Amino acid sequence: MPDMPSPAHSLMQAYLRHLDAVEEVSEHTLKAYTSDLTQFLRFVGPLEGVDAKLVRRYLAHLGSRGVSARSVARKLSVIRSFFRYLEREDLALANPAKRVLAPRFRRGLPRVLTVEEMRQYIETAMRETGPLGLRNWALIEIMYGGGLRSQEAVDLNLRDLDGGGGLVHALGKGKKERIVPIGQFALTALRQYLEKGRPMLAPSSQKALFVNARGGRLTTRSVRRIVKATLVKSALHRNISPHWLRHSYATHMLMGGADLRVVQELLGHESLRTTQIYTYVSQEQLGRIYQNTHPRA
Repeated sequence: MPDMPSPAHSLMQAYLRHLDAVEEVSEHTLKAYTSDLTQFLRFVGPLEGVDAKLVRRYLAHLGSRGVSARSVARKLSVIRSFFRYLEREDLALANPAKRVLAPRFRRGLPRVLTVEEMRQYIETAMRETGPLGLRNWALIEIMYGGGLRSQEAVDLNLRDLDGGGGLVHALGKGKKERIVPIGQFALTALRQYLEKGRPMLAPSSQKALFVNARGGRLTTRSVRRIVKATLVKSALHRNISPHWLRHSYATHMLMGGADLRVVQELLGHESLRTTQIYTYVSQEQLGRIYQNTHPRA
């Protein structure tokens, strides 16, 4: 006879259902929260005995096992969120993690391509032929042109395009919609794909904008493969991921003089602090450009 789930496990499952149905977090986020909370509950046992001291002991335990300060801080954030939910639902009297301090860690700067590297990268994508080549070119152009996450790109449907105005309706984290401009280069690539590429790949009933060779919706795993394959064909000696396109978009916008709050809106960041990290990247790039180009640098 299988073991009955513990009360703590049942509360965790209720919280995860809330994240999925109400907050509509991504599948990746749901898996991460499930893993973090399962690990936490195994350590602490019944929730009735959890206090701030036990939470600190758990964090120290993670540190002793070599878990990075960044990961420990993330796990603490998940625990706080879990207890906030229990408080809100009158399932717990207090949040024992509320006043527990997260370990400090140095935030690394986002990795980006320079403007010239991005030009070379996109020109490599433009040289691809056939329906899949047109799709890959359009995908890379729209991710860089609109600062889209890979999940946002694969979630796009045909109806999300406003071709005349050069706008895209993107569905970001927490199912929050934002409207972003994508520019003439991305529009040109999209038109080529929609006219000469996509009709060869997908039936007219398919709603997804980006499709695979079998006509189904493209996945984020496929996006990673496309980004990597394009890199291999380029002359760039970098190891980039799809998110580099978004990082590069934000950095290049700021280098070009865009207002920080405008970039925040375009990226869909809730906090301006999240966007501010790109100002350091753009300053670093500007300094590097100066050193490489000024005759008396």
